[in-house]
Amino acid sequence: MSGPSRNDERRFSITKWSLWKQPRSLVRYFLTVEATVLGLSVVFLVNAEVEPREWWEFAALSVLAVLQAEASRRIEKARRLITRAIHGNMTSVWTFAGVIVLPPILTGVLITVIYGHLWLRVQRKLGTRPEHRVVFSAAIIILSAYASAGVLAVGTFLQRMNGWPPAVALPIIVIIAALIFIVVNYLLAAMAAVMHGRSGHIIVAGAEFALEIATLCLGALAALALDNVPYLIVLILPPLLVLHRAVLVKQLEELAITDQKTGLLNATAWHEAARNELSRAARQSSGFGVLMVDLDYFKRVNDTYGHLAGDEVLKAIARMLKEELRDYDSPGRFGGEEFAVLIPDSKPTDVVTTAERLRKRVTELEVLAQTENGETLIKNLSASIGVAIYPTSGTTLEQLMLTADSAVYTAKSNGRNQVVTLST
Repeated sequence: MSGPSRNDERRFSITKWSLWKQPRSLVRYFLTVEATVLGLSVVFLVNAEVEPREWWEFAALSVLAVLQAEASRRIEKARRLITRAIHGNMTSVWTFAGVIVLPPILTGVLITVIYGHLWLRVQRKLGTRPEHRVVFSAAIIILSAYASAGVLAVGTFLQRMNGWPPAVALPIIVIIAALIFIVVNYLLAAMAAVMHGRSGHIIVAGAEFALEIATLCLGALAALALDNVPYLIVLILPPLLVLHRAVLVKQLEELAITDQKTGLLNATAWHEAARNELSRAARQSSGFGVLMVDLDYFKRVNDTYGHLAGDEVLKAIARMLKEELRDYDSPGRFGGEEFAVLIPDSKPTDVVTTAERLRKRVTELEVLAQTENGETLIKNLSASIGVAIYPTSGTTLEQLMLTADSAVYTAKSNGRNQVVTLST
């Protein structure tokens, strides 16, 4: 049997971690959070009085967490390979159960076991997450658990001191503790995202928030089972595995309609939305607009700053479109530097006004991107926008697209950085 390879030695060497290549402020933040966790854990360890029942509850939660991770390992691998998403490993079920029934130090150990096993069995083999991010993720979950446990302790103390009815007070205390868990976790992760220059990543979708709530509720039920009818805790596993598979299905559905670089609709999904709007407008004798947005001199951006910087520009454009458009407008990416925007149920003047506002916002963008020479601020961007309006610019989607595309070429021929509207 051969010994560990040189690559394995490098992998497990802390000095080789990519953490040290991150901005110094981010490194300091990571180390501060982790040192805080370590300090609090030492305090809890020194003052720990663990009862025999809590030891076997810790063992039960650890075993069930490992069993759940093993049973869903293929799903988790597929999810991470296909979507590169970081959410949905369902660990909050066991973590929050630990917060309720275990002393803080055992909860911290439980989280370490869960995240260590998850990394060894899934993330390490896929190479999807560097070691320092796994350590930091575990650290912020432990801090969130400690904060939540503090709320539970204070709430329970106040309930007993004031004689509040347990049947009413305890559920409220658990709900508040769950909210604290979510908020602390979000804030710590959001601060890291801001320091990393990824502030666009800190927005939590409603579906992700609902999923976290669901897992915390299952965690509370698991804790209730452990304290009253321990063998019923195994009934948590089936719905948890089904929920995990449902997350994968949902992410696959989103993948099928989403441009992976920008998060906007892909060309196929955008065309489907446009066809639906065309049918609606024809039935109701209303109008809508189609915009073709083409960045000017985008090749120059790629040639000057590199393709990764160009990708950051595309992502910035996508974020701007989402911010400036209405919820029921549909921005999409057609590939390269070309975007399309569907503006339903709008008057021609409103469509042109929207196009002009988008053009102006592009000129105001300043994109911070990583290049070979370090971080660079990319600005002085512009876009040529072609406008087609139903029904004056065409009565079929093909006519509308051709008219909007021709308007883009007219804008570029006339000097770029302008909005052009054409009719058939």
